[in-house]
Amino acid sequence: MEIFFTILILTLIVSLSGVITRILPFQIPLPLMQIALGALLAWPQFGLHVDFNPELFLVLFIPPLLFADGWKTPAREFLRHGGEIVALALVLVLITVVGVGYLIYWMVPGIPLVAALALAAVLSPTDAVALSGIVGEGRIPKKLMDILQGEALMNDASGLVSLKFAIAVAMGTMVFTVGGASLEFVKVAAGGLLAGVAVTWAYSKSLRLINRWSGDDPATQTVLLLLLPFASYLIAEHLGVSGILAAVASGMTIGQSGIIRNAPLAMRLRANSVWAMLEFVFNGIVFIMLGLQFPEILATSITQAELDPTIETWMLFTDIVVIYAALMLLRFCWLLLMKKFSQRFLKKRPMVFGDYSMREILIASFAGVRGAITLAGVLSIPLLLSDGSAFPSRYQLVFIAAGVILFSLICGVIALPLLLRGIVVSDKALHRKEERTARAAAAEVAIESLRKMQERLVNDREENIDSQLLNEVGARVVGNLRRRIDGKSDQGDALLAENLERRMRLNALRAERGEYYHLRAQQKISNETLMKLLHDLDLLEALLVEHE
Repeated sequence: MEIFFTILILTLIVSLSGVITRILPFQIPLPLMQIALGALLAWPQFGLHVDFNPELFLVLFIPPLLFADGWKTPAREFLRHGGEIVALALVLVLITVVGVGYLIYWMVPGIPLVAALALAAVLSPTDAVALSGIVGEGRIPKKLMDILQGEALMNDASGLVSLKFAIAVAMGTMVFTVGGASLEFVKVAAGGLLAGVAVTWAYSKSLRLINRWSGDDPATQTVLLLLLPFASYLIAEHLGVSGILAAVASGMTIGQSGIIRNAPLAMRLRANSVWAMLEFVFNGIVFIMLGLQFPEILATSITQAELDPTIETWMLFTDIVVIYAALMLLRFCWLLLMKKFSQRFLKKRPMVFGDYSMREILIASFAGVRGAITLAGVLSIPLLLSDGSAFPSRYQLVFIAAGVILFSLICGVIALPLLLRGIVVSDKALHRKEERTARAAAAEVAIESLRKMQERLVNDREENIDSQLLNEVGARVVGNLRRRIDGKSDQGDALLAENLERRMRLNALRAERGEYYHLRAQQKISNETLMKLLHDLDLLEALLVEHE
């Protein structure tokens, strides 16, 4: 029962965290509020204790979140910025592991080189979820946010693979060579991507059979979709390749293929609502779990530092500030170098970095906040080596990683709103123009399709539809579509007509809903009939309200 009550408490706190941030007289980002609530729950007065199992955490929370991010990431834009993403998610990660690793080895007394490299590896991945929580959706320019999201999707794998190598060397199960590590990295990364695509392909093939057997049951289809990221992750890990990249690849494949587009309407509606709820709950629990761990990490690290004659307690806090500053400086210099490199050597096909202003480089630097993957990675470092001795300086690694996560979030909260002040992210007038153009083009295609349908129905003797009725219905539908096309020249009247029609339809739907409840109260219809009629009205209302 204890774990059941813990899950209920965490879910309740996630729900209340958004309410608390809105009623406070000052603004605080949701991730920081959730971390603070988690730390408060771990205080002795409340006494909520949740054992942090890194392997369980990685399996339970990370695959669905990365799958959802991959699903929302446009493959065309991801591939268009492939060079920039590789430069940040792979090259910068490797530079960070080596550069910051040697800095930690030089700066922290008594820490072995392998342990320092392991810490640098877990500090290299950035967290796009925490970034969105800090600045809000749509605040960072799109050309910059696309690259930051792509980087966050890919560098989780490169950072954790680097950590895996460092732990294997420390445990004595692997002899490190540049060639061997590079080959292993390519195998793990490419294998993870292929595993994700293969599992999604198998899912799409099996879904057709299941739909046929289950009679297009949306509940069955939605549950299978929820299991897909876990299947991709676990199968990839079982094969010895990257489960994280498999979850990302699975999400991107599901988003770009026709699996969801061709699925039944009820399944699409349920899948979208279920995933939205799942993302909100899982993201919140991730940050609350971070907060729950901080008090214990702080108390344990200070106690062990007092027993360690090679280190002073205040040095642990100094290390956090210096290491974070080194991470930011290295990231800033790398972005600046990419800008100069693109301007000088890639004039025919310049990278996006080449157009960055100094302000955008600073935004991209402070946007590299650390989050859940960093904490899960550092806590996955084993307590003991293969010979039974303690893993060297583990308490320092955990404390510094947790401190860098919190410090990066605080610095991001302070710096990013200042850097983003006055930046126009998107032109709403341009978006409206694009929408009108797309609607007009789609209306022209729809009218031509209706014309062919009318001709087919007139010549189809089996349908036996009255030609006057056919012309009346066709004229009404085509008239609605014509208003969209004419909106290019008479925009005001077309928008007024569409809005007026929408308001009238919504008014009629709401009146129908009230009458259905009235009929049920009078016992003129059954509850099953009421539920079906209300479901049909909800679908129609959702379609109308979406464009209200």
